[in-house]
Amino acid sequence: MVTAEELQKNILEALKDYKPQVEPSKGYIDIVVPVEHLVDAAKKLKDMGFDHVISVGAVDYPAKKQFKIMYHLTSYLNEDLSRFMVSLSTYVSRDNPHCPSLTPVWLSAEFHEREEYEMFGITFDGHPDLRLLLLTPVVAALKPLRKDFIVKEESDNIEADYEGFKATKWW
Repeated sequence: MVTAEELQKNILEALKDYKPQVEPSKGYIDIVVPVEHLVDAAKKLKDMGFDHVISVGAVDYPAKKQFKIMYHLTSYLNEDLSRFMVSLSTYVSRDNPHCPSLTPVWLSAEFHEREEYEMFGITFDGHPDLRLLLLTPVVAALKPLRKDFIVKEESDNIEADYEGFKATKWW
């Protein structure tokens, strides 16, 4: 059986051409690559056996004017890898947040990227269906998971725009 330390060493060796960095994390291995190497690094990790995206997350760093985007990976098919979670991460500008979509590498990233798109306003270039998933257009335009989002009181009657919401759905 592979240990977490051995796995991290193997990943860093496989991704050495993409300038990987390991960031401290609890319970998983967090590998950070520059955004221009994200797709190639993802393909390498898929070749290593990471066949599934558990989730995609983002962290807003307003003072640094950037977002950290994290793809949490594991394997359904490789029993050794299924014991671990690896985060493939990158940083993008907060002012113009664009990141290449990893949906062509892992189809399981599709809905997770759509959620980050509507909650943070991050555009995933090359995504096959980048439209709102959960929120109405009015609420999504406010980018509710950014740290500078102001929570309105219920009495402020945040506009629901149900017709606009229905217009973005295909059913």
